Amino acid sequence: MTILVTGATGSVGRLVVDELLTAGVSVRALTVDPERAALPPEAEVVVGSLARPSTLPLDGVDAVYLAPMARTVRRFCELATEAGIKRVVALSGSSVGDGHEGSSGNEYGAVEVAVREAGFDWTFLRPGVFMNNTLDWADMVRAGEVATAYGDATQTPIDLGDIAAVAARVLTSEGHVGATYVLSGPEAISLRGQVATLESVLGKEIRFRELTRDEQRAQWVGYGVPEQAVDWILDGFEETLRRPQVPTGVVEELLGRKGTTYAEWVGANREVFA
Repeated sequence: MTILVTGATGSVGRLVVDELLTAGVSVRALTVDPERAALPPEAEVVVGSLARPSTLPLDGVDAVYLAPMARTVRRFCELATEAGIKRVVALSGSSVGDGHEGSSGNEYGAVEVAVREAGFDWTFLRPGVFMNNTLDWADMVRAGEVATAYGDATQTPIDLGDIAAVAARVLTSEGHVGATYVLSGPEAISLRGQVATLESVLGKEIRFRELTRDEQRAQWVGYGVPEQAVDWILDGFEETLRRPQVPTGVVEELLGRKGTTYAEWVGANREVFA
């Protein structure tokens, strides 16, 4: 069995490569720059990009881990169908269907529709917020103060490694065709709680300062984030004040182990905040 991993140097795809190789699967890893990619020697490293579907090496592929790229997904589907590929596991997001014009769910939803309509044996993975988003706080953590809006917004952040492990599991085992899995971390935690966890695990004082919505919005827009996307993110925080997220338990069910906690993630990424 050969599995093509698109986005093989991406934040999730790179970990999917490792998970599949550990499972003893033949991996074809897609990258635009093999030398810089530094992928494991056990993987078959090939040059290509989802952004240019004609470069995709699909011959001899049994299944695909599909990174989300709405702009070219329909052409990918055409080429994969012509190549006889039946199985596609697509990375999507829990924001699918929320309807906000700035939502990431619009792109994820377009990918899901294209893959479903193409007739593949599909599985969709819909993780929520990533623990890795906290890396954006690294400078503030080092300075001893994290300033953000909606400190009591409560979400269920997930470790990228758990997403990759689920992807590898559903690619290599039976019973997942036609399933949509909403993935979360094992605990609900507020932004303020994340700062407290960083303080505890890192063993340093980190103050929390709450920004107003307008202050946060101006900051992110100043960083170049599109205004519609900023409003969608802030609306999401506000929603979790009213309706705190709760863990879905899907990671634990599929992997047979506990998902990575936020404290464990911080410990594993200690050097980033040092």
